[in-house]
Amino acid sequence: MKRLTTLILIFGLMLSIPLGYFILGSYGSLEQEEMARLRFFAETLFSDMESELAQLVVREEARAVDEYNPGSGLAALPAEDYILGYFQNNPDGSFQTPHLSDTMPVSSDKESGMKPDIEPVVQQLQSANGAFNSKRTAASATYEIEPRASFREIGQEPSGFADKFLSRPRRQKAHLGQEKKRVEEITVAQALNMNQAKEMAESDEMETDRSESRLLSNIRPSEPAPSPEVYSERSSERAGRDSWEGIPSLGKTENAPQPRDRFPSPEPAIGRKLQAEVAPIQSVFIDPEKIFIFRRVMIGNQIYRQGLVIWTRPFLDHLADRHFRDQPIAHFTRLRLSASNGEPSLASVSAGASVAQPRFALERGFPRPFSFLRASLVSQKIPPSENRATLSLMIAVLGGIMLIGLFAIYHSARVVVDHSERRAKFVSSVTHELKTPLTNIRMYIEMLEQGIARTPEREAEYFKILGSESARLSRLINNVLEYSKLEKKQFKLQPEPGDFADVLKEAVGIMGAKLRGEGFAIETDHQIEKSFLYDREVMIQVLINLIENCMKFGRNGKEKRIRITVRPEGRWVRIDISDTGPGIPRHALKKVFHDFYRAEPATSGAIRGTGIGLAFVNKVMLLAKGRVMAANNDGPGCTITLLLRA
Repeated sequence: MKRLTTLILIFGLMLSIPLGYFILGSYGSLEQEEMARLRFFAETLFSDMESELAQLVVREEARAVDEYNPGSGLAALPAEDYILGYFQNNPDGSFQTPHLSDTMPVSSDKESGMKPDIEPVVQQLQSANGAFNSKRTAASATYEIEPRASFREIGQEPSGFADKFLSRPRRQKAHLGQEKKRVEEITVAQALNMNQAKEMAESDEMETDRSESRLLSNIRPSEPAPSPEVYSERSSERAGRDSWEGIPSLGKTENAPQPRDRFPSPEPAIGRKLQAEVAPIQSVFIDPEKIFIFRRVMIGNQIYRQGLVIWTRPFLDHLADRHFRDQPIAHFTRLRLSASNGEPSLASVSAGASVAQPRFALERGFPRPFSFLRASLVSQKIPPSENRATLSLMIAVLGGIMLIGLFAIYHSARVVVDHSERRAKFVSSVTHELKTPLTNIRMYIEMLEQGIARTPEREAEYFKILGSESARLSRLINNVLEYSKLEKKQFKLQPEPGDFADVLKEAVGIMGAKLRGEGFAIETDHQIEKSFLYDREVMIQVLINLIENCMKFGRNGKEKRIRITVRPEGRWVRIDISDTGPGIPRHALKKVFHDFYRAEPATSGAIRGTGIGLAFVNKVMLLAKGRVMAANNDGPGCTITLLLRA
């Protein structure tokens, strides 16, 4: 049995190694899936922000070049609370804004005619224009910064589910909206509108024709739009004068204002077409609180900067409010938006749950002109996948099945081994039980043959012993034969009606002489009045087995008494056989009815037996659809209870 136990343990260990590898791999894949899902939603969040920024860029790119003149369609204050307002920086550094309600320039000496709520906005825009001019003319100013990585995942390898199927690296847009300069045709009227504030500042009484002549003297006549290649060459020639790319970028220094080239031409008509080069939208920090988002419009060699000023922190708050704070992802992640013109952050906004030790972190930069904006999302708790509970349940079920299977194998093997051991003990016990009466019979026969019993009384005694030993041998053989029939399911009951009194009388009569010979007193109490069905011969054999069992275990007791009680109990007839022996150990009360089981070792010199007496009783009672139970008495001895259907 020890060898079998060792083999089962080795088998279980060998089976647990691949199972453990499978479990670890499954949970590892599930964790990758959970991380990939969180990464997907984080990237979706950033993509939604980028989509809104792209819409803002497209909206600003679609504006007409003369839409920044005073009193145009942009005259009203912006609906977005993070936008301060719109203005245009003229080639000579002068300022104009569509928010002016009339054509009067901003001045501290005159009433501007502006509405009270617009006046502070215009003053702030004018201050922004002055700061912008300072950045343009600063000799040491360098605004171009190297773009940082668009995606950066912290604490996690960049591999994911998509990388298993796509070998191409993910690419993000370098610029929102148009990426290169474009050439468009405008009318002379639009060109005049763009320079409206400057012209009015020079003279309120200037005539339109003189304005046209002065403007057109610096503008080439309309000609077919150059191809992108030709335009790139022309643009590169101007790069030294005006090159501002990206966040907060004004490129190389530019001295304002530029001299005007004169191109003699006849007086043009107002409806004549002119060429305007419109550069992609750029951005520059006016100060830590404000950012100028603008485009460069070049007509001839005159450069205009048109755009809007946004408040840095309200802009970050707007992105967090619209795309993050009300989302379920905000309950377990933390978003940080920051704006900077280099490594140090000038403004930042955080929202969401507090995260002490992040297990997941994704950082992203945005394309130009919003390359000043960085977003990072961190999370300490990774939302579990719905498959995790299923996987845990299935692993628990699989582990339980394996344990149950190993236990069943062990238990079955143990039962087989125990059964084999009991069979071996049974053979030994039967051999001993058969040998003892045969030896006694042979001995007394030899004594009779040799005439040792010289008196008739001695001969009668010898014959009595021979009869007892023969009956004992006969009962043993009958028990073995009947048990074999029960095992082969060849045993048939022949029930007949009766009140069980005849069974008591017959069993006590058969065992009376032996009981008296060993000093046992037997009492019977019969309380049955109506008859019921039972097999008389089988029940006699059952009672004899039980009486012999009581004698076997009670012969060394101080009191030798056996009591048999037969009484009705509901739908049953209860038969109790009690003795005054040592009783049955508690752990063996149910096992004593198993095949070949004995509470004491079969080779014990004190108590002998085959171990099939109570097993035979149990099988007979099951065949008769009855029950058998064993219980220790309050005093000495135990009681075997038989229940037969009334």
